[in-house]
Amino acid sequence: MFKGAAIGQYYPGDSFFHRLEPRIKIGLITIYVVSLFLFNTFWGYLAMSMFTLAVIITSKLPYKVLLRGLKPLYFILAFTLVLHVFLTKGGTILFQWKKISIESQGVISGVMMAWRLIILVMTSSLLTLTTSPIALTDAIEGLLSPLKPIGVPAHELAMMMTIALRFIPTLLEEAEKIMKAQMARGADFESGNLIQRAKSMIPLLVPLFISSFRRADDLALAMEARCYRGGKGRTRMKVHKITGKDWVTLVAFAGVVAVLLWLKI
Repeated sequence: MFKGAAIGQYYPGDSFFHRLEPRIKIGLITIYVVSLFLFNTFWGYLAMSMFTLAVIITSKLPYKVLLRGLKPLYFILAFTLVLHVFLTKGGTILFQWKKISIESQGVISGVMMAWRLIILVMTSSLLTLTTSPIALTDAIEGLLSPLKPIGVPAHELAMMMTIALRFIPTLLEEAEKIMKAQMARGADFESGNLIQRAKSMIPLLVPLFISSFRRADDLALAMEARCYRGGKGRTRMKVHKITGKDWVTLVAFAGVVAVLLWLKI
């Protein structure tokens, strides 16, 4: 159920997207996500999907990991699709029974919304799959650095965000182990109505929270043992610099998105 989440994992490689400066990658992902909400046509989603597929192919990322990362979204995707199918009206009536009807516009809206969610999750996973945690921390800190004069703790925020992303796969794997252990003892997580299923998750959540706090405490002790005292005065073994190639990639992608938006208008 939880195993194989793509977000938070890092797969080393030497592809073009791997070599991009992390801050530029964050900028690309941000432009991509914003533009995805501005598109509401089939051809717009198709163009963005082709771009995502091209990045996945050129980066030589494992398809199984990306597809398994969609498993936690199955319920959300199904719920979104059903919600649009039954509540969005317009177009040709495909099915009708008493006051319940399914119309073509509802089916189209549901499919497009589910498609958008899939693209968003897969694209967001590309950032962590192609960027090491240290590089991601430095990039987030670099982007937040202009806010330091007003008292924003850039390094601490970047460190917390990166640690949170890094421990997503670990916590999901821990939840998988706890669930299997509880099922071996007779726990049932699948039968019953929604309220009964929610109650059955309590034996899973309690040990998961305890394990999470224990991991956080161990991590804090390990960082203190290595004399970690925050970002003040810290140096880096590898300093990432934005090159001309990185700027050209960002400007070119922003230009392509602008052209697509103009064609849409």
